[in-house]
Amino acid sequence: MSRYIRLRREGGLYFFTLVTHNRCPFMTSELSRNCLRAAWKETQSLYPFDIVAVCVLPDHLHCIWRLPEKDDAFPKRWQKLKSLFTHAYLKAGGKEGQPTVRQQKKGERAVFQPRYYEHSIRDQEDLKRHFDYIHYNPVKHGLTQSASAWPWSTFHKYVKMGWYDTDWDLSPDAPDLDLE
Repeated sequence: MSRYIRLRREGGLYFFTLVTHNRCPFMTSELSRNCLRAAWKETQSLYPFDIVAVCVLPDHLHCIWRLPEKDDAFPKRWQKLKSLFTHAYLKAGGKEGQPTVRQQKKGERAVFQPRYYEHSIRDQEDLKRHFDYIHYNPVKHGLTQSASAWPWSTFHKYVKMGWYDTDWDLSPDAPDLDLE
């Protein structure tokens, strides 16, 4: 069995990817978005963190979190968030996939992949690359023609703040981002 070693920094800034079980495309449904919003709020009330950027796609989500000073416990936050989401989603009639043998042995539900991807943001350039990657992701996956057309992203927030132009990803110098 693999042993994952995660770089944990107190007050760190992290990029995450969370994927659904077998890439089942349910995350953008109204039920899923409501369950995710509630799970996020409750998790943040128990274990504070800031959501810097997020994009929810049908079968995965990307986000950047900033943890409080003297706190590096993002794994407990993900555990809580996934647990709260799964419980609410299944209780409200959401469907789960076929659990793997490992999931069955551990009593886990087949809603998300057991793990998630994490990357510790190193500097401003790294932050900008991941920030742009998150907002460009719906275009990359062919879900929309532009980042501004995707409703489940913080892109719109940052357009209002003046960080992005509405047609940022349509310009000749649009990002050529491939972090996966």
